[in-house]
Amino acid sequence: MNELKQIDLFRKVLTNYQLSDSAKATLSATKIVLLVGPTSSGRNTIIGELVKSGGYHYVVSDTTREIRVKDGVPTELNGREYWFRREDDVLADLQKGEFIEAAIIHEQQVSGPSIREIEAAHKADQVAITDIETTGEATIRALKADVITIFIVPPSFDEWMARMENRGNLPDDEVRRRLQSAISELTIALSHDDFWIVVNDTFVQTAEKIHSAVQQGANTAEEQAHGLRVAEELLAATKAHLAN
Repeated sequence: MNELKQIDLFRKVLTNYQLSDSAKATLSATKIVLLVGPTSSGRNTIIGELVKSGGYHYVVSDTTREIRVKDGVPTELNGREYWFRREDDVLADLQKGEFIEAAIIHEQQVSGPSIREIEAAHKADQVAITDIETTGEATIRALKADVITIFIVPPSFDEWMARMENRGNLPDDEVRRRLQSAISELTIALSHDDFWIVVNDTFVQTAEKIHSAVQQGANTAEEQAHGLRVAEELLAATKAHLAN
């Protein structure tokens, strides 16, 4: 069981959190791409394809929680899923304004991307890329107006459900919870012009579309129109599914 021994201090720091001046400068100088989307939309696999190209740096978040272990064997690696750090160290960096954004999760841990990862991308002349929730995206956009946010959607509701099933046997209540979250996420994407909406037909093709859009500085009008149409269809289908 993870436990935050200094949860009150974390709450105090996060309530009035301010990014340091040096972190603001690094953020301003680095191209950042955020991938947003509902569960099983394929964000992490797409990021993997882009990172393999050599032009992208995956931003790994810090966390105070312990590495997960199964049958005595760690199932996560430091620097792959997260940077697993001591609570005192994360708190100290937050107090110095060295996180782009951070949050207390389930009252048990604090997680968020450190400016260290953006600095690494900048020094390597790479695009910083990560997946993020819509709330975190809004926080980063408030700090960096030119951040590129790409909302990933599956090509159809049926294909989406098939992909979700392929991730393992999820209980019905868990599927329902994820779909309810997806309604909120799709609604936000459809109501904000800042999101580039990209349909994930195949991972390689989608990575190529995203790279092209990032290089050109905009999603194509054709892809955006297609993405908007598919997102609207998914939203309607998800609502209808949950109503049954």
